[in-house]
Amino acid sequence: MNQYAQPLVIVQDLIKHFPIYKGIVFEKQSGAVHAVDGITFHIQPGETLGLVGESGCGKTTAGRTIMGLYQPTGGTVIINGRNVATAKADDMNAIRREAQMIFQDPYASLNPRWTVNAIVSEPIRVHKLAKTDSDRSHRVVDLLNMVGISGRMINRFPHEFSGGQRQRIGIARALASQPKFIVCDEPISALDVSIQAQVVNLLEDLQDNLGLTYLFIAHDLSMVRHICDRVAVMYLGVIVELAGRDELYDHPLHPYSQALLSAVPIPDPKKDRARKRTILTGDVPSPINPPPGCRFHPRCPIAMTICSHEAPAWCEVASNHWTACHAA
Repeated sequence: MNQYAQPLVIVQDLIKHFPIYKGIVFEKQSGAVHAVDGITFHIQPGETLGLVGESGCGKTTAGRTIMGLYQPTGGTVIINGRNVATAKADDMNAIRREAQMIFQDPYASLNPRWTVNAIVSEPIRVHKLAKTDSDRSHRVVDLLNMVGISGRMINRFPHEFSGGQRQRIGIARALASQPKFIVCDEPISALDVSIQAQVVNLLEDLQDNLGLTYLFIAHDLSMVRHICDRVAVMYLGVIVELAGRDELYDHPLHPYSQALLSAVPIPDPKKDRARKRTILTGDVPSPINPPPGCRFHPRCPIAMTICSHEAPAWCEVASNHWTACHAA
């Protein structure tokens, strides 16, 4: 990672709301789901940025909106100098080549009617990266071998593979267009624990060999610390803390980050019993009607009066350590 290079991905005040309609013909909008509500970050070339948070906080929606799979409600997403929201057909085609996505569910993300050859070769065909069908097939075999799948399985269907093998096929498909940036949307959460480490090691090897840049969305905080350079913590549509992985894990400043990290198991029983756990009370508020002020204040153990009516500013409290908390 070159921290002095121009960022490959710039996300500025990104908003994604899903409208809610009422009535038989759904003509009147009665509200909106505030899935992503103004997040800002950048990713340097060759870097892995982790995006963590509990289920329903907006991580996957953020990843899909960054990729252009959802039209943003507001804000800016720039990938390698191109604005995703305003891109015309030619620019969008270039973005599609340079930015790819690995989906969470390897069972649902592969077309069951297509062979592995058809699945992996589709980006090569769309972006005209091979001159002949033979060249395309040779490229597919190379990609399969790269991710640990035998090229002899090129004409098999997805149902003939295990979950870990299907995810490897999904990775091969993402690599087919020779991208610079990949959104990894919880790529290991649907896999057996014994397979998760293999897939993570594969992603790291591919990053080293191909110079890839990742946005790694995950639940497993210990795995995030292993693979990511920086980590962003997301809660109810907003990012509450962003820092280098060691800085965040050793010195979390936001109460929500502290609560998340206190739940990570420690292999040493004595240290695990001695540490202080933060137990959150109450339920996550509805994204349809998020609370005023700080989104976290109804569950925060150190909430102050100001937290309930004034949103905290996003500020750098230490070198490259950002947070949005009045107490910080």
